[in-house]
Amino acid sequence: MLLTVVIFLPLLAAGVLLAVPRIPSRAAIGVWVAASAVDLALVGWMSWRFEPGEGASGVVDGLAYEVNLQWIPTVDAGYHVGVDGLSLPLLALTGVLFLACAIYSLREPDRPHTYAALFLFLQTACLGTFASLDLILFFVFFDLSIVGMYFVIAGWGHGNARRSALKFFLYTFIGSLALLVGFIGLFLGSEERTFDMVALAANPPLADSPVAGGLVLLAIGLGLAVKTPLFPFHTWLPDAHTDAPAAGSAVLAGILLKLGTYGFVRIAMPILPDAWQRWAMVAVVVGVISVLWGAFVALAQTDVKRMIAYTSVNHMGYVLLGLGAAGLVASADEEARIVATVGAMYQMVSHGLLTGALFLLSGVLWSRGHTYAFDRWGGLARPAPVFAACFAVAAFGSLGLPGFSGFIAEFQVFTGALQAAPVATVIAVIGILVTAGLFLLALQRLLAGDTAVPSEADPDTTEEGPDLDRPDGTTATAIRPRTATRMQDLRGHEVASVVPLLVLAVILGLVPRVLLDVLEPAAMAVVELVGR
Repeated sequence: MLLTVVIFLPLLAAGVLLAVPRIPSRAAIGVWVAASAVDLALVGWMSWRFEPGEGASGVVDGLAYEVNLQWIPTVDAGYHVGVDGLSLPLLALTGVLFLACAIYSLREPDRPHTYAALFLFLQTACLGTFASLDLILFFVFFDLSIVGMYFVIAGWGHGNARRSALKFFLYTFIGSLALLVGFIGLFLGSEERTFDMVALAANPPLADSPVAGGLVLLAIGLGLAVKTPLFPFHTWLPDAHTDAPAAGSAVLAGILLKLGTYGFVRIAMPILPDAWQRWAMVAVVVGVISVLWGAFVALAQTDVKRMIAYTSVNHMGYVLLGLGAAGLVASADEEARIVATVGAMYQMVSHGLLTGALFLLSGVLWSRGHTYAFDRWGGLARPAPVFAACFAVAAFGSLGLPGFSGFIAEFQVFTGALQAAPVATVIAVIGILVTAGLFLLALQRLLAGDTAVPSEADPDTTEEGPDLDRPDGTTATAIRPRTATRMQDLRGHEVASVVPLLVLAVILGLVPRVLLDVLEPAAMAVVELVGR
């Protein structure tokens, strides 16, 4: 019952906001903050009471806060939700990031009722996806998250927001259709003819049909790869991020991308263990390509937000590298594969915190100067030291510096994957070097040098520069964008939304046992199931 309250409390608050339009604008965002805070407190209580158990537990047993009600009896689909070491960290991440976005949006002036209601709706969709233990229920929440994010980008984005929202919707919706085809394949291939994930993982379907199992894994993998996103299914990502509002980008990168990677570890690996073993090297190769592609393309960007977006492709590549290595049963011992799986799960949480903070900070640039172009900003450490400090901490965390959660995650992925796929792992290390270089370059462009801030009043206006002598003897006047030297530093609500994310990333970097105690039993269970 408690888990059901956690899932649907945000939706209830959204309904109140839409049903009572007379609520003042400030109070509407306040309702969002209060609902998210209460929801996070309930997830905190669940975490406090959660017993991860000894040895391998989760996925098929040891599930906490479980509710299993019949929904569509003809196909044995039900409202089956529960929590284990795979889902609990992502439920907590969802609660933390949505609360941060609510606080960040305290001064949202544009239709705050609908804005807050949409994010609360999204929060329910994300929590429901992470808690689902039924494939149809998972699909319903998964698709609802697409609908919610489409309206956030189209309604509150900038630039080519509607085009980017449509592109996001079409790509991810087509991916979800592939996912549905895979789920139907699992249903038809199971002896019990059920959509229940626990039953399917305990008695995996299509074990004796390698071709059918491979095709079902292909359909599920395509759907999840689009959502993650992995190369070459990532092309919707930069436009959606660039044109989304800051809170939308933070949720998109911090939570919605994890719906894809979570699907791999919750559905593809334990329910199709034979097929996952057979095609694990493909997952490793796709992961390594995503690592390198994301890093090198991010390095070439001239736009802060697009750069951060491409680093998400890079970081999600690490996750797939770790999960792929866990399927190479013949190449590595069980302990190494557990370490790789734990590293992949740790990376999901770490990326959500650090990239969420980076996108909120990029929103500060937009609110001050209405541009993300690197060449319009410079020397921000002087007029905005708090912004500079937060951006530097988030950047160092994202590049995997020791002391941050990113280091713990990447260290475990590489340590676990090295035995199973040594060549691929060594190649993937190049991605760390490139990522470090691009974040250091971004810090240099934004924070160092002479101060340059786009004119807040009219950022697109230009001013005359110095006269230039042409070869033919005439004189031309250079035109350059209007700039200023003053920028307002982070406001109170911006600090209150970003700093807790960074503090959590540092805590998970210095005291990783807090999260490892929850992840390891579930990772052991997944590796045992994959190794059957």
